[in-house]
Amino acid sequence: MAQAPQISVVVPVFDEEGAAPALAREIAQAFAGRDYEMIFVDDASRDGTRAALKALQAEIPQLRVLAHRKNSGQSRSIRTGILAARGEVIVTLDGDGQNDPADGPRLVDALLAGPPDLALVGGERVKRQDTRAKKIASKLGNGVRKRLLKDTANDTGCGLKAFRREAFLRLPYFDHIHRYLPALMLREGYQTAFRPVNHRNRETGVSKYTNLGRLWVSLSDLLGVMWLQSRARDPQGADEV
Repeated sequence: MAQAPQISVVVPVFDEEGAAPALAREIAQAFAGRDYEMIFVDDASRDGTRAALKALQAEIPQLRVLAHRKNSGQSRSIRTGILAARGEVIVTLDGDGQNDPADGPRLVDALLAGPPDLALVGGERVKRQDTRAKKIASKLGNGVRKRLLKDTANDTGCGLKAFRREAFLRLPYFDHIHRYLPALMLREGYQTAFRPVNHRNRETGVSKYTNLGRLWVSLSDLLGVMWLQSRARDPQGADEV
């Protein structure tokens, strides 16, 4: 069996036939010369996403394609990719192409250069290329979440993050966990950091979320994460004696 790579780039996709192949090529270019693998998780797409990615494997040998049998959402797709990943460092990107893969290596470098308890470096989107309504809703949601959870994050909706696989696997899993990784990492005793990243227009496909839908699920998620925080107990580490 080949030696495990250092970095696993995990990309969840659903009906992204137009964006996925170009994104895979951009990831390959951004991580060229690095010890990495690329895992696209197809969340039971109804278009040609899976076939388009499979056709790229001869061109990009680092590319792996996992396919859900049933559509299960972005968080489950990310978790599927992380469970299958062989790298100790995970990089996640949204599958719509709005995250710039060129920012991924910078986040990895910041993570690896940090102290041992730094478990996550998240991207914070600058010059958001979204509708005015979406930007307003995002700013409001991020503000409420940051105030209630005290997670120090200005933009947890950014899909571009670098974090330690081991740390992620220690977290309690639930749907939409990808929006609460900073708070959950802090709960587990890790440190987090953030870096500005590029944000691009969506060139193909349509968003899978609406402002109203995101608001509805975020209310119950916030209450759930607040409950998890209230039930946390920190042993300040453990010593073998």
